[in-house]
Amino acid sequence: MLRILKQALTGGVATNSYPRVVGEPPDGFRGKPVIDFTRCTACDACAGACPTSAITVQTSAQKRGERTVEMNYGDCIFCGECEAACPDAIHLTKEFQLAVTDKSELVTRGFYTRGSDGVYQYSEVPAQTRSHTEPVEEIGKALKKKVRTLFGRSLHIREVDAGSCNGCEVEITALNNPVYDIQRFGVRFVASPRHADMLLVTGPVTRNMEIALKQTYDATPDPKLVVAVGACAIGGGVFGKSYASCGGVDAVVPVDVYIPGCPPRPEALLHGILLAMDRYPHQGPAHTA
Repeated sequence: MLRILKQALTGGVATNSYPRVVGEPPDGFRGKPVIDFTRCTACDACAGACPTSAITVQTSAQKRGERTVEMNYGDCIFCGECEAACPDAIHLTKEFQLAVTDKSELVTRGFYTRGSDGVYQYSEVPAQTRSHTEPVEEIGKALKKKVRTLFGRSLHIREVDAGSCNGCEVEITALNNPVYDIQRFGVRFVASPRHADMLLVTGPVTRNMEIALKQTYDATPDPKLVVAVGACAIGGGVFGKSYASCGGVDAVVPVDVYIPGCPPRPEALLHGILLAMDRYPHQGPAHTA
């Protein structure tokens, strides 16, 4: 007992300083893949390498000689296979805070026309999917303020594993460790959906969990929020939709926010929770579960 007490007193503070420490992913971290559409030739090498079909190359049926290259970050598992297949046009970044309230915002496209030499060249490149680079402490500070405004003093979350490989659960568990310490922002995990303001759902929804997820959603008091965590929860991920899987969470219950990643980092989870607060219908203190 004395040894544990001594270690606690001499070990120092493990939690990130607030707000001066910026959480920076380590070298080798695989974040958002970015397509340089100006260097891409719509050859579909990246699409062929993508295990989840997050990248697709489609030839127009109406206009010959036109192609569309599409990247869906909701399906992306950040494996890096696309970069390996086409290092000239695709590179992985350290961007990971990509949570959105509208699934369509996870898709970016480039349009191409075939030249006289038979090579496709870009004709239009829409805006890239927005990303956020706020440090974890700044995200947490904003989150704490919103939680206090909307819920009085705390936000209660019920985590639901609808069929996950548990990769996302590892990151969610990290939110409660001394490094991230999500409770300092007024956010707590609860055991019952009847005490929850938000459902944090992971994994593709397996057929065996479909009814359980619906019942959990119904048991959560209104108004409530639902956040889909990771590629599997957004669209089925590597598992897709099959006899054993319903696919993404929004195929079973309404979703307010989508957090891409495989799995998303704790900072990305914090950003997604913060974004969900904007979807909450109350502008004053809500029920205190």
